[in-house]
Amino acid sequence: MSLVDTYTRLSQRLAKLRFAAPVTHVYDPLQYAATTHAMYLERFGKKLDRVLFLGMNPGPFGMAQTGVPFGEISFVREWLGIEGPVGHPEKEHPKRPIEGFACTRSEVSGTRLWGFFKDTFGTADAFFDKAYVANYCPLVFVEESGANRTPDKLPKSERDPLYAACDDALAEVITKLAPSRIIGIGDFAKKRAQAIVNERSLTLEVGSILHPSPASPLANRGWPQAVKAALEAQGLRWP
Repeated sequence: MSLVDTYTRLSQRLAKLRFAAPVTHVYDPLQYAATTHAMYLERFGKKLDRVLFLGMNPGPFGMAQTGVPFGEISFVREWLGIEGPVGHPEKEHPKRPIEGFACTRSEVSGTRLWGFFKDTFGTADAFFDKAYVANYCPLVFVEESGANRTPDKLPKSERDPLYAACDDALAEVITKLAPSRIIGIGDFAKKRAQAIVNERSLTLEVGSILHPSPASPLANRGWPQAVKAALEAQGLRWP
């Protein structure tokens, strides 16, 4: 079965979960941006033995709008060559509208991540020949104020079933892609990947890079240079 099957089952499983205040809205781009998400999976998600870069969950102006991990619109359209129809979540927060590829806001994390890969590899095909990017959790959690709430900030009663579903899906992704290693984009993703590797007795090295979020003071001071040094320290000298 394909990655599309994996994420379809994950989306169906997550749809059964419920989240309480302060979360008031939950977006699943695997549903309303299924077309462009499937384009990403089918175009870039088939090669084996690559580095798997793993993020946490969608940003409000990245994957939430495009269905592509760290999917800042200009990079998705112009570098990855993906564009298509995007619908709306069933319940949409007025301060966090889904506008798809018409969204004019920029996803800083996506700009930094895909910009780094573009500067390093030149073309998307050259990058995806060596690596792949996925998110651990596909859901966006929005509070009443419109603020984003990350999965690690959810109460344990909500985290546990969420992590169980996402762990199973990531284990399937690992089985299907047979990555040479996993690089967590930030500590959260590294910890979730390492937990799965340990629990399932997988022989797979797990590392990490600094998350590109502008909320991180370190990321705002020479993020590309820090990531290049971190990758080289882990034995990855590209291209």
